[in-house]
Amino acid sequence: MAGYLLLLNKEKELFLKSVFLKPMNKILIVEDDQPQAKILGDYLRHKGFEVSCAFSAAEAKNLLNENTFDLAILDWKLPDEDGLALLRWLKQKQPLTQVIMLTAFATVERAVEAIKSGAYHYLTKPVNLEELILIIEKALKELRLVREVEKLRAQVKELSPPDVPDIIAESPKMKETLRLVAKVASTDATVLILGESGTGKEVIANLIHRLSPRQKAPFIKVNCAAIPEGLLESELFGHEKGAFTGADKTKPGLFEMADGGSLFLDEIGDMPLPLQVKLLRVLQEGVIRRIGATKEIKVNVRIITATNKDLEALVEEGRFREDLFWRINVFTIRLPPLRERREDILPLAQYFLEKFSRKHQKKLKGFSREALDILLSHHFPGNVRELENLIERAVILAEDDEMVTPEGFPFSMKPQTGQKKADLFYSLPLPEAVALLEKDRIRQAMEEAQGVKTRAAELLGISERVLRYKLAKYGLSNED
Repeated sequence: MAGYLLLLNKEKELFLKSVFLKPMNKILIVEDDQPQAKILGDYLRHKGFEVSCAFSAAEAKNLLNENTFDLAILDWKLPDEDGLALLRWLKQKQPLTQVIMLTAFATVERAVEAIKSGAYHYLTKPVNLEELILIIEKALKELRLVREVEKLRAQVKELSPPDVPDIIAESPKMKETLRLVAKVASTDATVLILGESGTGKEVIANLIHRLSPRQKAPFIKVNCAAIPEGLLESELFGHEKGAFTGADKTKPGLFEMADGGSLFLDEIGDMPLPLQVKLLRVLQEGVIRRIGATKEIKVNVRIITATNKDLEALVEEGRFREDLFWRINVFTIRLPPLRERREDILPLAQYFLEKFSRKHQKKLKGFSREALDILLSHHFPGNVRELENLIERAVILAEDDEMVTPEGFPFSMKPQTGQKKADLFYSLPLPEAVALLEKDRIRQAMEEAQGVKTRAAELLGISERVLRYKLAKYGLSNED
């Protein structure tokens, strides 16, 4: 009886583990100091990670050839090869593996070199274990987003219709946005996409449809702000012959045309109140009635809406129905403006450069350093649409076999001084403005000190250790 109970308890334990425990993240520690490797490995195992240890680059490569790791912690100094060379080899073998470099001898040059070679972070010994755990958790969270985005990219590539653009998402905010797209696309939930003009709301709506079970059915788009109120009702719901002056034949509406597929209502905040009532009925009952008709028509349509307006404020003002707001606000996706996803500016610029080079039959070598600096410093009030138009203009003006230079940009974007430069500074979000000011001040101090860090730290009123950290943070070296 006791043996039977023991078996039951064992089976119960295995069942509970299989149901409730998540797979452990796999971490590789490469450290030639075996006692240090053991301490670090035991600590990480205690925190719930699956840990493997290697004491040389050769051992690490053997493990990496046989296993996939989520994260690797590499010592810079190894008996058979330096950690930087191993980092570069690892990134070719397993590009998505996050890497944290460790060294007993910290220099700005090493930190910059490690980050440029693909390291996620750079720490000096002795390692603060609590700090290390925070960095690991952050790195693994980013890894999950990257993997989900890669999966989404693969799905989009399989579809390959001409109207689905490449996914550009290097920034954490856009990776999180695409994670939400992947989650909601497979459902029939009504989606509300919020974002400033030009952020790509229509692109996201299209992507949701293409990744949904309705992908082979129609995807119909209508801009509620672009069609006069008198025509919008007819466009959406259709009309019968003779329903009004000029209705010389029966016309089905966009809801009927989208049956089985998706209807994208852009600028939903501009929809007139009388039509909001009719839209609410479609969402509640799944039926429409053409203008002048007596019979109702059953429709099976997924509604995706978008707006650049504050719908809650419109509800407060009585310009948008509260019951409709809650009906369309089942699943909300907020698109960040381009100024909040600056990591995407250069990849997007490159994508548009290739797109418009093909369109205008030009062969261009890329962007000059000065052109890239201008793109990175611009505020982009028009978001991705502004960047797209800007690059097309630059491509048209550029000569074959040349680079895109600042001459291809509007005069207002070219390097400026005085008040205009101050205006640009004050238009930046506070964190970016502070970072820009700090970076310029550090560069100035290093020039005044002729590269002597101790002297530069004195000029700045900070310790040399803090200065070294900030030099690494901003990618500055003595040569800069």
